Amino acid sequence: MIKTFRGLLADEGQQRIRLSTKQGKIGYKIINFQIMAHEPGEKSQEALVKIFKVKQGSVTDLVDFSDGNLLAAAYAGWRIDANGSDTPGPIIFEQEVFNQDIYVTHKDVNTGELCNYYLELESFNLTDNAAAVSTLRDIRLNPQVGA
Repeated sequence: MIKTFRGLLADEGQQRIRLSTKQGKIGYKIINFQIMAHEPGEKSQEALVKIFKVKQGSVTDLVDFSDGNLLAAAYAGWRIDANGSDTPGPIIFEQEVFNQDIYVTHKDVNTGELCNYYLELESFNLTDNAAAVSTLRDIRLNPQVGA
């Protein structure tokens, strides 16, 4: 089953997407992730949108693929002048399975503009063992999850 989420994030904004269940027996994987400027063609912007397994203490413009809590990242630069735009595709760690809430963050590197995101998750049933492993892995990565 596919679940979709969309939203508009302010600069340095963070949005929680509630996915967790009492027993954690529903797993998710990101299958599509896109971003778009709030005012396309109207303003220059450099947006960095990231998806994490845990709430972030601060929203930054740094990307660290060694961070075990990072699920996906997308960067896009839109320019109004003759230089065009810089819009590489998003990077999604597709094999990453999670069963807890996730957090979408946005940092505008340049101008502080808003940014839209669109997210598709594939949901599927987890076995008891898979649910336990996923939950324990998340607790180990973030001790606050179990608190």
